[in-house]
Amino acid sequence: MITQKMKYALKALIVLAEERANSDHALQIEEIARRSGAPKRFLEHILLQVRDAGILTSIRGRKGGYRLNRDPAEVPLEPLLRRIEGPLAPLPCLSRSAYHRCEDCTDEKTCQLRRVFGEIFWSYLLLIESLTLADLVSRPEHELLNLPVSDPVIS
Repeated sequence: MITQKMKYALKALIVLAEERANSDHALQIEEIARRSGAPKRFLEHILLQVRDAGILTSIRGRKGGYRLNRDPAEVPLEPLLRRIEGPLAPLPCLSRSAYHRCEDCTDEKTCQLRRVFGEIFWSYLLLIESLTLADLVSRPEHELLNLPVSDPVIS
């Protein structure tokens, strides 16, 4: 599950990608907050993290703000998720960046949980690694999954 912080980051990036397609001038944080629906006080910290990841340029001054510095198709989501969310794996023994053996594990090779969640996680990673910011901005509606709006079975 992605955190609210990640949702704010993605919504802000969508706003900046749409702005890049229209005019490519910098947007002030107040405008990004207004368009994305994200609180300004959270965006200030989040956009600094995204800038430090090399995705945004920040411009100082009266006409300053933030601007996407790459084409949205060249902004992969997976490294951004890792930077903002931390490790993505559901179990520590599956993590690429924060691996450690589960405390109650006696044998990783025969662990049923590791096997099942490993299959789910690798499928998830393949999908996440294929996505870019452009997928969030310009994916045609007919390509979106037709998921129910609220289904307690899914959550």
